[in-house]
Amino acid sequence: MLQDEQILRELVKEYREAALSDKNQKKKEMHIALNDLKMTKPVLLIDELPWHELNNEGELTCLCQNPYLREIETYLRQMLYRYRHIPGDMVLPPEIKVSKIIHTTGIGISVREDIKSTDDLNRIVSHHFIDQMQDESCLELFHNEEITYDKEGSERRLEMVSNMLGDLLPVRLVGSPWCFDTLWDDVATLHGVGQILIDLLDRPDYMHAVAEKLTGIFLDKVRQYEELNLFEGLQDTVHCTSAYTSELPSKDCDGVHFKAKDVWGRGAAQVFVSVSPAMREEFDIPYMSRAMEPFGLVYYGCCEPLHNQIDIISKIPHLRKITVTPWADYDIAAEQIGKNYVYSAKASAATVALNNMNDDVVRVEIKKITDACYRNNCNFELVLKDVSTVSYHPDHLERWEKIAREFIPED
Repeated sequence: MLQDEQILRELVKEYREAALSDKNQKKKEMHIALNDLKMTKPVLLIDELPWHELNNEGELTCLCQNPYLREIETYLRQMLYRYRHIPGDMVLPPEIKVSKIIHTTGIGISVREDIKSTDDLNRIVSHHFIDQMQDESCLELFHNEEITYDKEGSERRLEMVSNMLGDLLPVRLVGSPWCFDTLWDDVATLHGVGQILIDLLDRPDYMHAVAEKLTGIFLDKVRQYEELNLFEGLQDTVHCTSAYTSELPSKDCDGVHFKAKDVWGRGAAQVFVSVSPAMREEFDIPYMSRAMEPFGLVYYGCCEPLHNQIDIISKIPHLRKITVTPWADYDIAAEQIGKNYVYSAKASAATVALNNMNDDVVRVEIKKITDACYRNNCNFELVLKDVSTVSYHPDHLERWEKIAREFIPED
């Protein structure tokens, strides 16, 4: 354990220097301005990386023996790697977080699948989901989750880490970052994408019953999280994007007990990329609106193109941020979003995946995104995420950031 402590202390010393710097504070202020819809400059972020391909120099090799301390070490090494090589406008929280230990019974049905991979070290794999929702009888199998909080175990962790690192940085017990409702993507893992699309046409009443059931389960989980004080109200990110804002937590929050209204909620329905806007409006928006109603601010979307459905999505309460994916029309999205929401632009991860990266392709894409946003006075962030591979060329990420800085200067 003493060796683990020495390893972590050296990492925290380097992390602390960056986290307590004036530069880091200025980055945070940029993020706040963006999410308050008062952008001073766009925010540039790089996240969701193939860490197994980036460890050429051993920077990411973990040495701690204690399993939980190894988790903290992993976090520190990954954050420091990003800060050294591809910082963008990332913010390093000036604290060490100790996660509350949370358990759940599940919802009654769990995923069954076959998987295929091309790289045994890569966590990104192909999934073939086995249909467990062939008829309405499955509705009887669903039930509310039972959430439990291991308070004693969490406090033991907190004491251990505080004794090791508390003199270097504040150590804080934090809640769960869970705040998202992706009911149709969840159904896809239990029913299959193709079968969902068929049933939306052939068995719409069944699909409505499924959405009603899962929305009720989601809202009951929100209730339990509030009662057990499991939400993390001091969020720094919401799914790879900036979460800092002056509007959260809510003004009446005591800074210790957090409700859903104190945090970001997030929704998405990626499987609906293959349905009409009218079908999204019927089968997603009513349920998503109920699910997101308790939250303070909402971020909607993931990989699905939404440029032609902004008017429909805007019906979701507390909406503040909308994803704009590489499959969307950047210009139409910018025209529709304008200054009303944060335009969360996602660059194509395919540009850094090929063995022979083409800088000109990257340049053309980023210019198209930034031109559209500047022209329409959007409050926007540019995010490179979902990077499943760089073909074992870590420099691809650094080259991508250097090109992005041609259009989003740091100063």
